[in-house]
Amino acid sequence: MTNFAVIATSGIPDGTRGAITRWMIEPAPGVYTGTLTTRVRDYLWEAIKDSIDDQTGWAVLIHNAPTEQGYRLTTHGQRHIERSLIDLDGLTLVAWPIPTRDEDTDW
Repeated sequence: MTNFAVIATSGIPDGTRGAITRWMIEPAPGVYTGTLTTRVRDYLWEAIKDSIDDQTGWAVLIHNAPTEQGYRLTTHGQRHIERSLIDLDGLTLVAWPIPTRDEDTDW
């Protein structure tokens, strides 16, 4: 069975980008989309995770799944603004950090 998938990346090696484009199209820099089998999707995701330097690179995989939302999100690596995925009764939500108010900061 094939599944629709979207992968967004930053800071991955050119060789990994080339491997992804064998299976998916790249409509924008670092954004890949395509229809993949589960086996190919998992293979690509493992290759992406193995190639990411945790200090600079990150990736997110979105694919259809039998959930309430109809899709599943998976992330790997670090982003400049740390977001976290939270499961709320079967719904995946993205939590953003709350900025702290510093006395020296002009809001």
